[in-house]
Amino acid sequence: MAESQIEPAASTAMNAQDENRLAQFGYKQELKRDWGLAHNFGVSFSIISVITGLTTLFSYGLVTGGPAVMSIGWIVVSFFTLIVATSMAEIVSAIPTSGGPYFWAAMMAPPSLSPFAAWITGWFNLLGQVAVTTGISFGLANLIATIATVQNPTYVPTPSKTIGIYAAVLVSHGLVNTFGVRVLKYLNNVSIVLHSAGVTAIAIAILAKAPTHQPASFVFGRLNDGTGVDGESQGWGERASPAYIVVCGSLLAQYTLTGFDASAHLSEETRNASWSAPIGVVSSVGFSAVFGLLVLLSFLFSIQDFDRTLNTAYGQPVLQILVDVFGRDGALALFSIIIICVWHCGLFSMTSNSRMMFAFARDGGIHTFFHSVDEKFRSPVRAVWLAATLSFILALPSLGSEVAFAAATSIATIGLYISYGIPILLGLIWHKQFVAMKGPFDLKGMSRIVAFVATCWILAITAIFVLPTANPVTSQTLNYTVVAVGIIAIGATLAWVLSARKWFTGPAAEVAEAMRMGVDLTEPGGLEAKQGEVKTTGVGKEASE
Repeated sequence: MAESQIEPAASTAMNAQDENRLAQFGYKQELKRDWGLAHNFGVSFSIISVITGLTTLFSYGLVTGGPAVMSIGWIVVSFFTLIVATSMAEIVSAIPTSGGPYFWAAMMAPPSLSPFAAWITGWFNLLGQVAVTTGISFGLANLIATIATVQNPTYVPTPSKTIGIYAAVLVSHGLVNTFGVRVLKYLNNVSIVLHSAGVTAIAIAILAKAPTHQPASFVFGRLNDGTGVDGESQGWGERASPAYIVVCGSLLAQYTLTGFDASAHLSEETRNASWSAPIGVVSSVGFSAVFGLLVLLSFLFSIQDFDRTLNTAYGQPVLQILVDVFGRDGALALFSIIIICVWHCGLFSMTSNSRMMFAFARDGGIHTFFHSVDEKFRSPVRAVWLAATLSFILALPSLGSEVAFAAATSIATIGLYISYGIPILLGLIWHKQFVAMKGPFDLKGMSRIVAFVATCWILAITAIFVLPTANPVTSQTLNYTVVAVGIIAIGATLAWVLSARKWFTGPAAEVAEAMRMGVDLTEPGGLEAKQGEVKTTGVGKEASE
């Protein structure tokens, strides 16, 4: 009996501590805080969803580099992504709010740059969030269309039909996020099991059942350049360099390992957020890297005929591998499990997306109409449907573009990683004021080294993923990533210069100042006393400049 009374008391005390920490950022507790570490980890793990990225981009990987780039690229990309995640985890431990990267940027920048840093970071994060939801759910629509084609050979998956399926998927995610907030954490548990035990079982079954296995020289040494789209044109490996194909082919791994900022966006709903959220960030990337490598290698080693898999009549090489191994009926059963995994991935992507928009609206980055929580369902309903609408709009170019899906994944990758990179870079440059904010997840002497490597990696992939991946470059094959990213970069900057700088302040200035000085804003007179001390002694002046 005593034990059962202690647990609720401990939970209440922890919630009070979390709410007090949120109050230090100038916010009240609006979202229901009932997620634990496992749930926080599970959301990022589900959004990363290695089976989603690998299945939807497997064809891209085979064409743009082939097995060698897919396998070795996964290992290299996983290492550097873990570096980025570790640096980001240190920041979320210090600043666990739903705003995530844009709020971090406001806190890490000096006062003169704080509003602009929050503004530009917020818009890149919003773009990345919308694009990753688009990539996941549009990829799911294509998988569903593939199943329909197998079941009914007369069915022709035209772009307009696929867009219709995509709209239905977004509506299903929107409805659950609107009315089913209370069941999200239970669906999260289901998703964790599916993405770990379920996906592992599929990978082991493929390896065990495959009639033959490819040699290691094929998996780690076979380079393929299929980027010449008409069969006659040179591929980029010949037109430019094999290195060009290698770096472009890394999109499969880098796109898959995105979305782990969800642990930050869910921090206002997570208990003991200063510790649980950063562990959620790092562990989701680490586990995904391991599970992803297992799944990827099981697929590559089990390819029975490379040309048949590459040019499959199903239009989906993973399905072809499953058919070659298990037969048509067995393949459809396993492919259905994969589709369920992808659906959960899209569901939690919209959850994370809506929380970011809710927080950005709270600080005026987008219209405050979207800063609203439904009293009955405790869900940011307006932000949920804004996320669904913008994701639908971003997929419309697929009606007239052959590379729209690959472009959407590039946009997601660049948008998210730029938003990750800005606060990391700010913390690297103005490190002393970051030290004053640090939470329990502290890299200490390794902090700046990890931040430097993370920043360099983000700069590299930003340059790489705007490059064209099909030759010749036409209106049908243009990688419109540079257009979408350019619109956000130029549009957000112009909006700032012409208007936003006059009214957007980002997180409250006194909150940012208190964070930089390591002051508890809820302590009456604490900030004023510290400012007086700075004026008198000059100590801490650097932090406020």
